[in-house]
Amino acid sequence: MTARHSCRAFLPQLVTRDVIMQILLTSQQTASWCNAQPWRVYVVSGDPLEALRADLIRCAEEGRRPNPELDWPREYRDVFQARRRECGWLLYGAVGIEKGDRAGSAEQARENFRLFGAPHLAVVTSPDVLGTHGCIDTGGWVSNFMLTSVAHGVGTIAQAALASWPDVLRKHLPIEADQRIVCGISFGYADNIHPANGFRTTRAPLGEVVTWVD
Repeated sequence: MTARHSCRAFLPQLVTRDVIMQILLTSQQTASWCNAQPWRVYVVSGDPLEALRADLIRCAEEGRRPNPELDWPREYRDVFQARRRECGWLLYGAVGIEKGDRAGSAEQARENFRLFGAPHLAVVTSPDVLGTHGCIDTGGWVSNFMLTSVAHGVGTIAQAALASWPDVLRKHLPIEADQRIVCGISFGYADNIHPANGFRTTRAPLGEVVTWVD
């Protein structure tokens, strides 16, 4: 868990189908309410991924308004805003974007839709009928996929931003109408010398998140 980080620069080297299958098989052991196993996963590589990547970049460059199928946070306040800002400034500092450089920060934001150069993408969905708890279980699968990937030397980054334009994803992927798009996970082998992979975020002390009732 301490080795995992959000990878923001990937090598073009493909992960073999065998390794991806091993990661998926282990992730399938994720716990879920009533063993419903609500997650559906669409793994995209090669030419289909390049076509999807091009459409996502086009939407980002056109400034198209996001229209996700699941509600995003209404706002970040207090400590949540502070943690969000810390992550952003650590990233900007690593890649040499100075405070006030709007063009640089916008260009870095567009890297989300270039998938940071990843050669593979997993788009993750949950059935609409299972509501919030289906998404919670699916989030557990996402976490386990990322942790299992670390064990296989594969880098990942979970991206809610990739759910910005559901119609684009549905154009390229056979996502059923009753599914709700949760997020994408870009994955591949990390470019460890890229400055975007040279920082780590902090974690809150237990005193901020745990209440003991004895």
